Amino acid sequence: MGQSDQDPSAARPVRELDELEEVFRSVEKPRAAYRIGIEVEKFGVRAADGRPLAYDGELGVLSVLEALSERHGWAPRSETPGGPVISLERGQGSITLEPGSQLELSGAPCENIHQICTELHGHMSELESISAEMGLVWLGVGFHPTARQDQLTWVPKQRYGIMERYLPTRGAGAHDMMRRTATVQANLDFCSEADAMEKLRVCLVLAPLINAMTANSPFKEGRLAGMKSVRGEVWLNMDPSRSGLVPALWKKPELRYRDYVEWALDAGMFLFKRDGQVVANTGQTFRDFMQNGFEGHRATFADWKLHVNTLFPEARIKSTFEVRPCDSLPTDLACAVPALYTGLLYDDAALARTAAFAATFDFAEVSAARPALVRSGLEASIGSRRARDLAVELLDIARAGLEARARLSDQGKDESVHLGKLSQLVEAGRCPADLLLAGLPAEPSASEILARSRA
Repeated sequence: MGQSDQDPSAARPVRELDELEEVFRSVEKPRAAYRIGIEVEKFGVRAADGRPLAYDGELGVLSVLEALSERHGWAPRSETPGGPVISLERGQGSITLEPGSQLELSGAPCENIHQICTELHGHMSELESISAEMGLVWLGVGFHPTARQDQLTWVPKQRYGIMERYLPTRGAGAHDMMRRTATVQANLDFCSEADAMEKLRVCLVLAPLINAMTANSPFKEGRLAGMKSVRGEVWLNMDPSRSGLVPALWKKPELRYRDYVEWALDAGMFLFKRDGQVVANTGQTFRDFMQNGFEGHRATFADWKLHVNTLFPEARIKSTFEVRPCDSLPTDLACAVPALYTGLLYDDAALARTAAFAATFDFAEVSAARPALVRSGLEASIGSRRARDLAVELLDIARAGLEARARLSDQGKDESVHLGKLSQLVEAGRCPADLLLAGLPAEPSASEILARSRA
């Protein structure tokens, strides 16, 4: 994001709020340089018994990383010299680990959705032979369908240990969010302050509806959970100062970077780094850190960049614009997420329609609808309007936006082709979770649940 932490200028103290906006202004791009990225998380389990994948040990996810490195040219990365491997890099892409050993592909920036799908299918192909040899399968759902918390190990990333201790003091869903949820996210660009803040506003407003459209986590600990998105329910029980719909951004007619900065300043910190060492600093707001420091340390630009990356609203601005409400999905549906957002946000006419559509919602009705949306998906309503009808309208806007972009595949199809399966579900008033549940008995076996949950 802009300057690296190794850049000496990143160590400069920050004292004025105007300086904090630079982290966003520095990554604005001309429209011609817009790219799209995808992040896809998935759970690994042993095929023989469904046991969740640990970090290390026999058949741990570390062995998967080692095989990817040896066979496919991924370079291992550690936080400290000689420390445990926690990620891989290749070109502009990376493979990282979430706290419960969820494996995440963070794809390279792509010009269109066709390229994203090619990259994702290539990633799954690289995993295929490794997984077959190790007796592993991958699950593309939003919440681990069988594992209990006590069956999961912790990935040894420094900030995860701090989050493990601090976040439960701020919300009951903390450990589940960290270790038992998985998502598909899209990363996009913005060209100006007005563009970034318009995209942020509409995506915050539409997040609960889009979660219902992509709801794909109806299982918990080997049983039916009684809801379409257990992951969505977990996020309703997270630290309200750093997650959710950011209600302060719904109120102003014209948003500025300063509005997002003001919100971020009042979220509790996790940590900062000095000379490569982590300094735990949980709970102090960045505003207070700027004003009063911590144990003799003063806030720097690098500290601010790190803090911005530890905030988890349903849409956020960092080095890109990131949208976060979707459950993880099987490979044949995952590309619908960046396709949906690209269609809504990258064509000017579509973005204007999206903004007008979002303006028909108010915070009170959307907030009140969230529990029903995670429980019932598109069978729920937002105010007096059926979620299914709203989702159909939203997909129509996205489809038009993708058609207007006219980015064609080798087969001559525009990017709207990647909305096909999701559109079929939405038209029928269904979400991906309904496919997982179709025909299952009231008390399915763990093996039946795992078979349905494959990525």
